[in-house]
Amino acid sequence: MKSRERVIKALNHKEPDRVPIDLGAAAPTGISAMAYNRLKDYLGINAGKTKLIDMWQQVAMVEVEVRERFNVDTIGLWPAGEWKDSKLPDGSNCIIPQGWKSEILDDGSEVQIENGRQIAKRPAEGIYFDPIYTPLADATIEDLDDFVWPSPFSFYKMPDLDNLDMFVSGLEERGKFLYENSDLAVVGNFGGSIFEAAYGLRGFENFMIDLMDNKKFVEKLLDKLVKHNKEYFKRYNEAVGEFIQIIMVGGEDIGTQRNLVINPDTYRELIKPRQKELWQFINNNCDAKIMIHACGSIDKIIDDLHEAGIEVLNPVQTSANNMDPRNLKKKYGKKLSFWGGGCDTQKILPHGTPDEVKKEVEKNMKIFKPGGGFVFNQIHIIQYNVPPENIVAMFDTAYKHSHYNN
Repeated sequence: MKSRERVIKALNHKEPDRVPIDLGAAAPTGISAMAYNRLKDYLGINAGKTKLIDMWQQVAMVEVEVRERFNVDTIGLWPAGEWKDSKLPDGSNCIIPQGWKSEILDDGSEVQIENGRQIAKRPAEGIYFDPIYTPLADATIEDLDDFVWPSPFSFYKMPDLDNLDMFVSGLEERGKFLYENSDLAVVGNFGGSIFEAAYGLRGFENFMIDLMDNKKFVEKLLDKLVKHNKEYFKRYNEAVGEFIQIIMVGGEDIGTQRNLVINPDTYRELIKPRQKELWQFINNNCDAKIMIHACGSIDKIIDDLHEAGIEVLNPVQTSANNMDPRNLKKKYGKKLSFWGGGCDTQKILPHGTPDEVKKEVEKNMKIFKPGGGFVFNQIHIIQYNVPPENIVAMFDTAYKHSHYNN
C-alpha cells in the first residue's frame, strides 16, 4: 500500500496494511534541529545542511534520507524562500530563511528584528525564542478598527491580508510537485489560530483578564481574527487545496499539564463559536482532514473540538492529567483520529534507555492501533537533548509493531 493511501485509510478509521508513521510533517510534532543533526551523524547520513522550518522553536525540515530510513509516510508543505547559512545554539550548522533578521545583544541573548522591532528573544544560554512583542497590549476596542495586522508575524500565522501573495508564494508549485512526484501524504501547515493568536497579540495576562472583564473587546478581536483567517484560507486553498490531504490549524494550546487555561464554559461562550465558524468554512471548501495542535490536558473540550469541525487531534499528550491513552481511544477513537501519543517526550524519550523507549512505544501502539484512526508520532517536538539512540529505538519499534497482520 502506498503511503498516501495508507494515511487516508487510517484517518477514515479503517485499518490499512500498517499504522502510518510521521516525522516532521507538522512543525509542533517535528524534531529539534540540534537533535536532528546528531541523528544524521549517528545514522551516517550526509544530506547537506539542515533547514529550519520553525525559527522560534528551532525545528528541522526532515530530509528524504531520514524519512526513508524510518518508513515515514508524510511530508509537510512549507512556504518557499531563499536560504542563508547560520549556526544553531550548539554551534552546529544549519540554513535559515533569508528574511530572518536577528542580532546578538551585549548580554549574549539573540533577538529577532521585524519591521525595526524586537519581536522575539532567545536568552544567552537558551535554545528557543520567546515572543516579546504584543502589539495590542494597550489597545482599546476602538483601536481594533485601525489596527494593521503585522506581517508575517509568523509565530501566530497572521500574514497581512495585503501581502498574502507573498506569504503563499511558491506553495502551489511545491504542493503540486509533492503531490505528483511522491506518494506521501501532504500536510498543509496552514496555521489559522484563533485563541493562541489572540493572546499572542494582546499578551497572555491581558487576554486572560479580558475574558472575564472585557468581553466586548474579546468578541471584536476574535471576530476580526476569524474574518482574517477566512480570507487567508481562501488564498491558501486556491494555491494548494487540491494537493494536501491534511490541513493543520492552530496551534490552539488551551491546556496545561494539569487542566485547561480557561474555564470550559468561557471557552464554549467565546472561543468555540469562532473556531467553529472558521473550521466549518474550511471543511466546506476543502477535502483535507482538519488537524488541530492542542497540547496538555484538554479532555474537557475534546468533544467540543470535534463538534466544531476537528477530525484529527495532535499531539495527544498522554502525559497530561486525564489524558490516559486507553480512555482517549475508548471515548473518541471512532470519531477522532490521533496523530501523536506514540511516545512521551517529557521523560521517557529524553531521559529513558532505548529499552524503556521501546516498551513505551509498544504499549501505546497496542492501545491506539486497533480500528485505524492513528498516525504514529511522538508527543510534541523531539527536544534538542534527545539521544539519537532513543530516536532510532522509537521509530524502529513503531515500524516493527505497526503491521496489522502481526
